[in-house]
Amino acid sequence: MTVSSPRSANPLANDGLIAALDIGGTKIAGALVDRDGVLVHRARRTTPARESADVLLCAVHEVLGALAASPLWKRVRAVGIGSAGPIDLAHGTVSPVNIPAWRNFPLIESVARHPAVSDRPVTLAGDAVAMTAAEHRHGAARGHKNALCLVVSTGVGAGLVLNGSVHHGLTGNAGHLGHISIDFDGETCPCGARGCLETIASGTAITRHALALGWQAPLAPLTADAAGVAAAARTGEAAAIAAFDRAARALAAGIAATAALIEIDIAVVGGGVAQSGEVFFEPLARHLRYYAAMPFLKELRVVPAELGPDAGLVGAAVLASAGTSPLATVLGHSSR
Repeated sequence: MTVSSPRSANPLANDGLIAALDIGGTKIAGALVDRDGVLVHRARRTTPARESADVLLCAVHEVLGALAASPLWKRVRAVGIGSAGPIDLAHGTVSPVNIPAWRNFPLIESVARHPAVSDRPVTLAGDAVAMTAAEHRHGAARGHKNALCLVVSTGVGAGLVLNGSVHHGLTGNAGHLGHISIDFDGETCPCGARGCLETIASGTAITRHALALGWQAPLAPLTADAAGVAAAARTGEAAAIAAFDRAARALAAGIAATAALIEIDIAVVGGGVAQSGEVFFEPLARHLRYYAAMPFLKELRVVPAELGPDAGLVGAAVLASAGTSPLATVLGHSSR
């Protein structure tokens, strides 16, 4: 395996493209992305999350193959991957919580071995870090030197921008806000800790709490999700409103704690729960005013993300075009 230094990674040329992958528990998305963050060609497969590691990799290779079949592929300069985590940049591996067959799976080397990748460098980042890179370059965190970007969906992921640069941390998992404990007596999280933010503020947690408070989803359980709770909250249903308020309060506490620690300029929130609109953002802003009480936090704002579901792909391309930690980038198979 040949390791590429970030100093050897040239900025994307005017006519260059990045092949980006966004790998999660439900879908494997791919795109060819230009320097302005525009997706010029797409491919997508359902993630066979309960299948073997080889079947999962085959699906990834199918997406790569679909991208490589485009006549635009000859303009591709590098490959960027945003993956569900945790990840391990030092070894180029991933262990997504919701993809059981991938434990310490050598994703970056496996992608680099695809015949179409050839000698193109391959870069890996966590999916929330990729989203952070996208929002910082092209979205709501643009122009901010210190930012927290969150993905609130079935889980809670986050990434940091520090001193104008995306911060990966030692292993690539810096900013993992979903797994800070904010309730000592809370329920046990799948990660093994108790009272994690994710157990309160995720879309799954919102739905579970609304049901516990008596909310009845139409045609339950088929529509028992955060979008259904949000729709009920808009009609004034008390259980639904209370579930969103609880989640927003927990998230506000986590954001405020992060801001007190590193003095972020802005908090950007995306993901499926953020699509709930004011049902979510009104209590979030209200609780943030309470928890961000120190004078130096008075300018802290929380805003919706701008790039939507394409943020992971755009961010993977941003990181691949710029170069990241030397331990996060390898060259394709023909260089070995």
